[in-house]
Amino acid sequence: MTINGDLMRGVAEPVILNLLTTKKMYGYEIIKLVNEKTNHAFQWKEGTLYPCLHRLETAGLIKGEWQFAENNKPRKYYVLTGKGTAAAVERKAEWRLFAQSVNALLSVAV
Repeated sequence: MTINGDLMRGVAEPVILNLLTTKKMYGYEIIKLVNEKTNHAFQWKEGTLYPCLHRLETAGLIKGEWQFAENNKPRKYYVLTGKGTAAAVERKAEWRLFAQSVNALLSVAV
């Protein structure tokens, strides 16, 4: 089953912020992790991720830092800012409430 793009856009920011609470990550690493952890129910591609990363960076929630990988290739790693760390906690709580509320409505027999 394919997940609706509108649903995917709504979950991208909280997911990215939450992942960055664990460590700094580069774009493809985020895509690979999201796709694997969801057993490929999420099929994130660059077009899903990078606009969201740019919005988060513009909002001051994350910061990109260029570093060289093992193969001497430059990669842009993303890290949370102080503001981003607070936003990650808030968005995670907000998402949990949202998911519980939607599940309660979907469990209602009509």
